[in-house]
Amino acid sequence: MLGAGSGGYAAALRASELGMSVALIEKDKVGGTCLHIGCIPTKTLLHAAEVADFSREASKFGVNAEFQGIDIAGVTKYREGIVASKFKGLQGLLKARGVVTIAGTGHLSSPTTVQVGDDVIIGKNVVLATGSYSRSLPGLEIGGRVITSEQALNLDFVPKKVIVLGGGVIGVEFSSVWKSFGAEVQIVEALPHLVPNEDESVSKQFERAFRKRGIGFSLGVRFQSVTQDESGVVVTLEDGQTFDGELLLVAVGRGPSTAGLGFEEVGVTMDRGFVITNERLETSIPGLYAVGDIVPGLQLAQRGFSQGIFVAEEIAGLNPVVVDDVMIPKVTYSDPEVASVGLSEAKAIEKHGTESITTYDYNLAGNGKSHILETSGSIKVVRLNDGPVLGVHMIGARVGELIGEAQLVVNWEAYPEDIAPFIHAHPTQNEALGEAFLALAGKPLHAI
Repeated sequence: MLGAGSGGYAAALRASELGMSVALIEKDKVGGTCLHIGCIPTKTLLHAAEVADFSREASKFGVNAEFQGIDIAGVTKYREGIVASKFKGLQGLLKARGVVTIAGTGHLSSPTTVQVGDDVIIGKNVVLATGSYSRSLPGLEIGGRVITSEQALNLDFVPKKVIVLGGGVIGVEFSSVWKSFGAEVQIVEALPHLVPNEDESVSKQFERAFRKRGIGFSLGVRFQSVTQDESGVVVTLEDGQTFDGELLLVAVGRGPSTAGLGFEEVGVTMDRGFVITNERLETSIPGLYAVGDIVPGLQLAQRGFSQGIFVAEEIAGLNPVVVDDVMIPKVTYSDPEVASVGLSEAKAIEKHGTESITTYDYNLAGNGKSHILETSGSIKVVRLNDGPVLGVHMIGARVGELIGEAQLVVNWEAYPEDIAPFIHAHPTQNEALGEAFLALAGKPLHAI
């Protein structure tokens, strides 16, 4: 396994379970971006932000508490403690499973050989899992007050005013954190909506929620340039608008980390740095596989885990089931959260036609637990007429915790009529899913 991030270490663990001899090559730390500078540390910031907001609003719940500011050193200690614990646990798990971990930068020198310094590692199969890096835009140099998510994570202060370039997952999560920490935030997104990969109805609700929180955003106009000096940055858009701030966070996506690793020289088919595979994740060279962010598609840790397991089982001859990207659950951990799986309404109509699709929106205002949590939002279910659920799209506090049931329903192509008899505990937010399925089955309970 060349790379020990989500895809690489998942492949290593599963391959070891299946009785294979496994070498896991990593230039930095096992766990990769997700554990060290991505998923886990950013969610610790988001939890700290949630605590800050709760303390501000404690009197609403009859609790005497006072928000006295952010101790960024304390937040950092909390974040680093979580990451260190998970890192130690992963190292122990790999050792217990008999996975040999090799430290160093690996270079593919043949379809079955990886060079690490002076050492040559030969295997029956090689899995490419080298991950991704924070992209920028042409002509936009990172440095000084222009930073990526990696630098944002390690700031030792809370900026008073920040501009975020990109309204996707990374951009809105950092915007949410900084706003909760007390910063003034302005997002610049070239596409027509924030969280543009979500169902349009969810994106619109998300924008209303951010507007209510006082987070500014500019939509549908592209970035043109940035200037910076000792005191701050000024961002100019193509329509002439300007925004100023202490920092500019560049959150325009992630690119594949494949340059200079020998892939093309060995004969691997590439496209703009991505490794091209068939649906079974085999590259253009038989027996050589690729997983995770270097394979075109969703760049999600859970996709990497899934693909790593898939490839290990494929190599073992188990013929695992292919899971399409659209069937992978997605969660944006901002305030509010967004969670989805399956086809959006627009994609469902594109595939099946307008007359074949029915949707139902259940407003969380009717859900007791959501009312207790003081959250608003909705559960939107897309179904094929007289057929299965095609997609579930949710917005509101903690809806990411509801995605498990939604994933099962969509991936098993369940009908609302099949799900409606199942009982959801009361009072839970999970009931909101049940209410949506009841309504689509023609027997709504707490909805009209």
